[in-house]
Amino acid sequence: MKNSYEVSLKYLRDHLGSQFDIAVVLGSGLGAFVNEVSIEKKIPFEAVPEMVPTTVEGHSGNFIAGKIGNKRILIQQGRLHYYEGHPMELVVYPIRLMALLGIKKILLTNSAGGLGDGMKSGDFMIIEDHINLFGTNPLLGPNRKEFGPRFPDMTEAYNRQLIQQLESVFKKLGLSYQKGVYGGLTGPTYETPAEVRYLKQIGCHAVGMSTVPETIAAHHMGVQVAGISCISNLAAGISLHKLSHDEVTETAKLVEKDFAKVVKTFIENLQP
Repeated sequence: MKNSYEVSLKYLRDHLGSQFDIAVVLGSGLGAFVNEVSIEKKIPFEAVPEMVPTTVEGHSGNFIAGKIGNKRILIQQGRLHYYEGHPMELVVYPIRLMALLGIKKILLTNSAGGLGDGMKSGDFMIIEDHINLFGTNPLLGPNRKEFGPRFPDMTEAYNRQLIQQLESVFKKLGLSYQKGVYGGLTGPTYETPAEVRYLKQIGCHAVGMSTVPETIAAHHMGVQVAGISCISNLAAGISLHKLSHDEVTETAKLVEKDFAKVVKTFIENLQP
């Protein structure tokens, strides 16, 4: 896919420009944040050479360039998932494109299942770290030195300064939040109660089917990463009812106003 990046990158530069302060990836049901943005241009994934549309409800599949205050942002509205059958390189393809555009900070958001004690549907969790349970890694295969080192250090996969800035935003807005470790699995099945017990034992506080590959790819390319999970449901064995994607999107809709406030305020007050 070496030449494909050049073709895709030229298209995005020609249509969206290349001067952005931050990129934001919007997860399941969280796409309404775009209503807070002064939109300059919207491009569907499939319009970008070498990109494909997303197939999941709640993931519109657009690149949106716009502004919040004096900050210029690039939004990835929806994402590509490994469980859709895409190779891992395609899953992280949009992230690498954003890094190649010169973006140095990225906020990844997702809807996740809550595992932590005291968590409830509708909570927010700032991601402090992750555990990669995909059974694969987006950096497998020959390393591209122009992207990053062969063996990238992951001590600070989620940037500490950005975590502190997110905490300040939640406190400023008077919204409760938690911090924790995100466990990334392939899906598309939700976890069994036994798997949930295992995930808790190894230190996960939330679980989902995205974000981890994107974090690895972004970090590899020197991009500072922050992450927020919307706890859309409690995981199997903790929840009192069967899990469904409808519950995920419905919960996201209930908290979308608070979520939009957090992301908007975070971007407005973003420090260099």
